Amino acid sequence: MPLAHTAADEAAVVARLRAAGCVFAEEEAALLLAEAATPAALERMLTQRVDGTPLEHVLGWAAFSGLRIQVDPGVFVPRRRTEFLVEQAITLASGWAAPVVVDLCCGSGALGAAFVAGFAGTAKVFAADIDAASVACARRNLDPARVYQGDLYDALPTALRGRVQLLLANTPYVPSDAIATMPREARLHEGTAALDGGRDGLDVQRRVASGARDWLAPGGHLLVEAGDDQAPVAAAIFEHAGLTARIVSSEEWDATVVIGTAGTGENR
Repeated sequence: MPLAHTAADEAAVVARLRAAGCVFAEEEAALLLAEAATPAALERMLTQRVDGTPLEHVLGWAAFSGLRIQVDPGVFVPRRRTEFLVEQAITLASGWAAPVVVDLCCGSGALGAAFVAGFAGTAKVFAADIDAASVACARRNLDPARVYQGDLYDALPTALRGRVQLLLANTPYVPSDAIATMPREARLHEGTAALDGGRDGLDVQRRVASGARDWLAPGGHLLVEAGDDQAPVAAAIFEHAGLTARIVSSEEWDATVVIGTAGTGENR
C-alpha cells in the first residue's frame, strides 16, 4: 500500500527534490509517495533521487507506451521519444497475422514489450543485448525464453535468419566525444555500451545494417532511432547495405527514425 501522508509531508518531499534540481519535483514526489510503503522506504528512495539516481532506477520501472517497464540499476532507461519508433513498427505491421520481431540492443526490452501491447494481432518477439544486466531485466518484461545475451546477431537463434519481419534496433547513437556533455544521470547511471555510438555515433548502426539483409525476411524492415543530423548518414548506410531507406520524423515526439526495407525476390 502507498504510504499515508499529509499535504505537509508531500510539500517537504517536493522541496527536497526541487532543491536538488529536479525540474518536475511535484510529479516525482507523487510517484515516490505512491511507491513507498514505509517512511524508511521513502527516505531511502528520496535520498537516492536527490543524489542523482535516475527516477526510473529509484522506482524500479519506467513509463513507456502506457506500460510499466521494469528497469534495474545500470540498465538504459527507455526514452519516451522512442515510442515513436514503436508506433512506426506497429503501422508497418498492420495486417500481418503473426510477425516475427526482434528487439536488438534491447536494454530493458521496452520496444518489444510495447510492440506486443500495441499490436492488434499476435507477435513472436525475440530480443538480445550484450549486457548481462539488461538481459536479466528484459527477461522480466518479455518472454524470458526468447531473450538472449550476446553481440548483436551472434546472440540470436540461427533459425531466425531470413525470417525477421521487423528488426527494432535502438542502438547507441551518441558520438563518443559527446558522452561527457550528457546529463549526469545518464553518464553515471547507464552503461556506456548503451550510449556510446563511436566517433560519429553510428558505429553500431553500421554493424546492424551490414547484417540486416541476412536476417530480414523479404520485405522486412529495420528501424533505428537517430539524431536529425545523423539520419541522412544513417540512411546512406542502409542503402549501402542493400536496403531501401527512408526517414520519418515527429515534432510531437522530437524523434527521428530511419527505416530500411529489404527487397523481395531478385531485389534481395
